[in-house]
Amino acid sequence: MSRRIARVLIDSPLPQLDRLFDYAIPDELRDDAVPGVRVKAPLRTAGRVVDGYVVEVSEEADGERPLSELEAVVSAARVLPERLYTLARRVADRAAGSAVDILRLAIPKRQVRVEKQWLAGERASVPVVPPESVATARAVLDAFPGLGERLAQGGRIALDAPARLDGALPAWARLLAAAAAAVLDTGRSAVLAVPDHRDLDLLQAALDELLPRGAVVRHDAQQAGPDRYRGFLRTLEDAPCVVIGNRSAVYAPVSKPGLIALWDDGDPLLDEPLAPYVHARDAALVRQELADAATGEKPALLFAGHTRTTDVERLVAVGWLEDVPAARRYAPKVVLSPPEHNEQPGARIPSSAFRAAREGLAEGPVLVQVARPGYAPTLVCADCRAPARCRHCGGPLHAAGRGAIPTCGWCARAATAWTCARCSSPRVRLASSGSERTADELGRAFAGVRVIVADGAHPVREVDAKQALVVATRGAEPIPEGGYRAVLLLDGERMLQAPELRIGEACLRWWSNAAALAAPDAPVHLVGVGGGIARAFATWTHSAYARAELSDRTPLRMPPTARVARVEGDVAVVERALLTLRGDVPELPLDAVLGPVPIDRQGWPGARALVRFDYARGAAVAASLRASVVAEAVNARSSRRGSAKTRAPRNILTARLDVLEPEL
Repeated sequence: MSRRIARVLIDSPLPQLDRLFDYAIPDELRDDAVPGVRVKAPLRTAGRVVDGYVVEVSEEADGERPLSELEAVVSAARVLPERLYTLARRVADRAAGSAVDILRLAIPKRQVRVEKQWLAGERASVPVVPPESVATARAVLDAFPGLGERLAQGGRIALDAPARLDGALPAWARLLAAAAAAVLDTGRSAVLAVPDHRDLDLLQAALDELLPRGAVVRHDAQQAGPDRYRGFLRTLEDAPCVVIGNRSAVYAPVSKPGLIALWDDGDPLLDEPLAPYVHARDAALVRQELADAATGEKPALLFAGHTRTTDVERLVAVGWLEDVPAARRYAPKVVLSPPEHNEQPGARIPSSAFRAAREGLAEGPVLVQVARPGYAPTLVCADCRAPARCRHCGGPLHAAGRGAIPTCGWCARAATAWTCARCSSPRVRLASSGSERTADELGRAFAGVRVIVADGAHPVREVDAKQALVVATRGAEPIPEGGYRAVLLLDGERMLQAPELRIGEACLRWWSNAAALAAPDAPVHLVGVGGGIARAFATWTHSAYARAELSDRTPLRMPPTARVARVEGDVAVVERALLTLRGDVPELPLDAVLGPVPIDRQGWPGARALVRFDYARGAAVAASLRASVVAEAVNARSSRRGSAKTRAPRNILTARLDVLEPEL
């Protein structure tokens, strides 16, 4: 006797449940249990009812095997279309993770009232792009010869966006808006992902100038729950649209996708901090490979930025991405400003940069970029120069102002009557200058000039064209009316001292994004930095710098020249997973594994190892590590021992692939 079967993906963080479970569909749910809907299903091992999604429905000819029945259908909304599940499964498999973890990023929390209104309402109509907007978009795209044709043909493109302002908006925002409008005019959807809400507002403004109301759907973590869910439901409809958002926007289940675009893929905000830790760039690469079920066409893929990451440059080098240069090269006027021989030691601003700031202030605002916020982020002993530390917790001391009592950056205790642990001196010295101290010093140097501080504690979106000194931390620079009349980039040498693999790329990106806010022919002074990175910035040859970085990393097999996985867990478990990996992927070289080294896991002894492997072996490595994670999770559940106080951490083995900053 045949019966109807639903294959359900259980919404559970347990890795052993990351598969489809078969459930019998009772007669009363036969019409409601369709692919894509939310359901409640019994889970025998847990002895309870859990949430899940119906992925497939089929008829089983032999109905003899024992199957549990679905408990209920939560809603008639098909929130998990086949295209979204396929994408989540592919991305999760590539990252050795769970598909449901991807879906938590893609599907917002259910809002019952919004969902009922959507189910009862009319579907959106196909948006019509005004002819004048189409002409404007084509004119913008024509600045890159052949870009429009490549977008229409589903090309994979890397380009360097113009580092300038275009009216009240950055040129990159108008470029992405033009690409989206051109794609929407062909009846296909576009998905645009940017790092943060500031970029999102700029992109929204550029799109509002081209597209009709209702054509743009915004996915924003700052949105209220109903608004975010309403936007998600809109992406499920057949009518094409333009989706803009942060890193999770790349999963938007739009119909007929025609463009997936990322702005500034080197920004760490595009790196997902939740399991399975998939960077938006990697998710976009996977999505571009999936053809649309209705048309069989693949969407175009666009990576744009003021700089070129080594990840994108590697894809260009292997021919997977096509570099599309601009018809006319534009670069800011960069001036390298090393300290002059007749200046006092420790001077932060050379005479040439100081003169440029004074001349720029005669015409409008001047930007001064610094490394850190606050007044004095670092204090040292005035006598022996030892770092000033809190006597209670050992944390670093900092000062909120000149003459202020030092405060611990960890425990926030005031360090009254502080003495140096090395020489017993009671005096401290300000060893660094944050945004507030820099503003204080420049305010005295430029008496009568308005000083604006822009950092995390003092967010500023825009500044007018009047005379002003804008002191901003990296990434917090306000958009100036007409552009900054001069840009001073301070603390570059300090920035480059960070112990990170990609710090050169990061610094080049911070400086270039700030330089892109300069007015035409306004000087951009990079202070105190030399070497290859300074030459790349001065000549605006970011691709060449990325190629040089790739060349340096290739012998070390560091990302992105190779993929890197980090394996953590109990000592015996990590060793067992590595042994299994050697058996599953015997072609791994002998030096593929670094470690394991001992680590502390919530007071429990553990180990960590890095695995370096070629992209061609990615699927095999991911499958092996995922199998080990599942096996150890099953073993841990069946053989729990000890009390809650002495039990090991819940995740006995974890594996994270595509680690950007490998460390042991």
